[in-house]
Amino acid sequence: MAKPSRPTRRFLDPFKGIVTSPPPIWLMRQAGRYLPEYREIRAKAGSFLDLCYDPALAAEVTLQPIRRYGFDAAILFADILVVPDALGQSVHFAEGEGPILEPIASIRELSRLQPEATRSKYALVAETVARLRQDLPKETALIGFCGAPWTVATYMVEGRGSKDQAAARLWAYRDRDGFQALIDILVETSIDYLGQQVKAGADVLQIFDTWAGVLPDDELDRWVIEPTRQIVDGVKSSHPDVPIIGFPRGAGGSALWYVSETGVDGIGCDTAMPPYMMAEAFDEEPVVVQGNLDPLLLVTGGEPLEKRTREILERMVGKPFIFNLGHGIVPQTPPENVARLVEIVRGG
Repeated sequence: MAKPSRPTRRFLDPFKGIVTSPPPIWLMRQAGRYLPEYREIRAKAGSFLDLCYDPALAAEVTLQPIRRYGFDAAILFADILVVPDALGQSVHFAEGEGPILEPIASIRELSRLQPEATRSKYALVAETVARLRQDLPKETALIGFCGAPWTVATYMVEGRGSKDQAAARLWAYRDRDGFQALIDILVETSIDYLGQQVKAGADVLQIFDTWAGVLPDDELDRWVIEPTRQIVDGVKSSHPDVPIIGFPRGAGGSALWYVSETGVDGIGCDTAMPPYMMAEAFDEEPVVVQGNLDPLLLVTGGEPLEKRTREILERMVGKPFIFNLGHGIVPQTPPENVARLVEIVRGG
């Protein structure tokens, strides 16, 4: 008797050079505070990191938007600051303030980090991935992720989010070797972390570099592009077939340079990237393009949402394209607007 064929995950088609119509769709932060069912789970979980490290609860909140909207891909529910937390840096999330970390401000303080101790917390995240691979619809792809070393480092050095990432930028200028040592630690542990996610069942990976855009071109090369290239090479050495999407938010005109130098298979485009440049990207580089609707249009809904969504879709016809936002869903987003977006993208 012939074995049953593996279900097609159409999300993976663009990475195979297959143009799909309509394009696959998922949304950054598609699991989160805009959903009432998420808020119920969050209230039961304890701290935010407790939720990230509870495989049953983290899997549940990952599945919630799939049940609601039928996205073509789920993204693992976790946080980019799992990595510094696993390394032993003090991390907690304060209500109304966001993440608070015990800052690391010099090469001497790197001794507080313990890369050998990350396995137990990474294993919990991998268990979430394994649960999801079992519980997701067979046709739904699963995205694993990490924060890029530069972006994670900005939080580790500042001790919280920042408007300009000045603390990390100053360390990188004043003590290049010391800051490089921090980046090197993050590269190595991110390769391990992503590899565990792939082994547990992730189909695709995304590297989030939220603060790439604050760096000038020469610094972008050293602190964004080169570390990302090392992560891509490190993951691909063990998992050559796993597609990797880079999201260098704010990279602007350096986006194609980022693609060519890092070896990513897909490029996430932020809101500022014009659709004509997204369309032209594939003409210059064999890369899947993902993006880039303004999240506030998803809050607005109605005719503005429909108009811009259709403009993006029309511009990307015939390209290996994945529909997404230019950044994550914001908490005040009406869930019904997300449903309407999915309907528009799928031809409604």
